Amino acid sequence: MTFLNSILNNSKEYKSPFSHWEYKNALNDEAIQEIINADIPDVSKHNLNYDGTRAIDGGAAEFREGIASGGKAIKFRCFITKDNAKDFPNLVKFIKELQSKETYNQISKMIGKDLSNSYVRVEVICDREGFWLKPHCDIKEKLMSGLIFVNNVNESEDLGTDFYNDRMEKVKTVPYKHNYGYFFTSGPNTWHGMEKKRIVKERRCIQVNYVTFKTDWKVE
Repeated sequence: MTFLNSILNNSKEYKSPFSHWEYKNALNDEAIQEIINADIPDVSKHNLNYDGTRAIDGGAAEFREGIASGGKAIKFRCFITKDNAKDFPNLVKFIKELQSKETYNQISKMIGKDLSNSYVRVEVICDREGFWLKPHCDIKEKLMSGLIFVNNVNESEDLGTDFYNDRMEKVKTVPYKHNYGYFFTSGPNTWHGMEKKRIVKERRCIQVNYVTFKTDWKVE
């Protein structure tokens, strides 16, 4: 089990500015290729600008003006669901590993939260020039949050996630290294984001969550 092996043997806990773990080599080559190949629209080509959040998912007024139903919005977010599972067979295998009792019990012990009644949520992300993410704390429904980076185009390692203290001072940047990830549990002082930085081509990664709300992937 690639992910479980990674967090057992290739992870390290850090306490500053809040408790989090960094780990490496959690994805196999086939899953990485699916992340690279995922077709995610470029926000800038649709006359939209990043607003410091990930909420720009096709619900913007520009796409539904005058259409009571909302119309057919362009989707800027790519969550792995049972509807698109056939396009991501290896990421579905990754999700199944996250659903397994052995994996979520291990993470439960690490983060100090019971994941036995949770759901897995995985999103493929492709950020492009102009992206930034304002410092924020995740909602309490996200029991475990994190990213796994896919840096196959030699982007700067500075494009990782920025962590802040409670005075909104940047304390560290998790490096944007290939097949390198981090996770933590939501809390009142888990401030993180990404300052405006130069993205030459793209910043690909997957977001990995255990959540309390329903998704297609309940843990076993």
